[in-house]
Amino acid sequence: MKINSEKFRVQEGKHISLKKMPTTVAPVYKSKKDYKRMLEEHIAQLSALQQMHYASNRSALLLIFQAMDAAGKDGAIRHVMSGVNPQGCQVFSFKHPSPAELEHDFLWRTTRDLPERGRIGIFNRSYYEEVLIVRVHPEILRGEGLPDTLLDEKKVWEGRYRSIVDLESHLHRNGTHIVKFFLHISKDEQKKRFLARIDEPDKNWKFSSADVAERKFWSRYMTAFEACISATSTAASPWYIVPADDKENARLIVSQIVMDTFEALKMSYPEVNDERRRELLVIRKQLTKGA
Repeated sequence: MKINSEKFRVQEGKHISLKKMPTTVAPVYKSKKDYKRMLEEHIAQLSALQQMHYASNRSALLLIFQAMDAAGKDGAIRHVMSGVNPQGCQVFSFKHPSPAELEHDFLWRTTRDLPERGRIGIFNRSYYEEVLIVRVHPEILRGEGLPDTLLDEKKVWEGRYRSIVDLESHLHRNGTHIVKFFLHISKDEQKKRFLARIDEPDKNWKFSSADVAERKFWSRYMTAFEACISATSTAASPWYIVPADDKENARLIVSQIVMDTFEALKMSYPEVNDERRRELLVIRKQLTKGA
């Protein structure tokens, strides 16, 4: 079954309401066995596309994952990208900024980890945290050492959205293609996953009381995500809102979006000119003679 990734894309200039957007949709797979088959097919295709991307060395791909806690970011990255050559892919997770990072603008620390041409970069959380958690907890903003003139909460978020869009436009013009995923989980499903982290011993390590504390701010987070996604989804660097209550379904949707993004790049392996072909034939002849 071919997944229509456009169903999940946020069009530029559209204001979204997450309350009106589903956290679950009809599964694209028929059974667990069918899910495994589909995911294996997607992984194989992604592996082939990534090899061509690496060989062509013409552009870079940046995948950004944002979500509420327990939405499945880690699992989506691990399963979807499991067949990709590690030499051509790097994953970065961004936590609270360090003192040194706070001495720079809010985009500085992530800019250092942008992917090179031919590579895939994955941001598990990103510079978008600066208009999400920082907006929900404005005391963080006041602790970033900015001058008072830059702390007007009526202006700071719009300014940061503009900075993000400008950065992403610059990167796109210079060959970095950006795809952004919001894994949309319901509050009830998050609760179930938190309980599983407590009840299942092999998941205890995932549990954090801080994550539970953030549930009190759920509505604020939804407001922040709505404003952020609406302001920064562009034709060149779109957001995709992926229903995430069904982890398996979400992984298949994410992998389809990545495949569609690769295919839109119109990649090809580098062509070998006549001179290089003659050189290879000489080398081949030497090898067959045991040289």
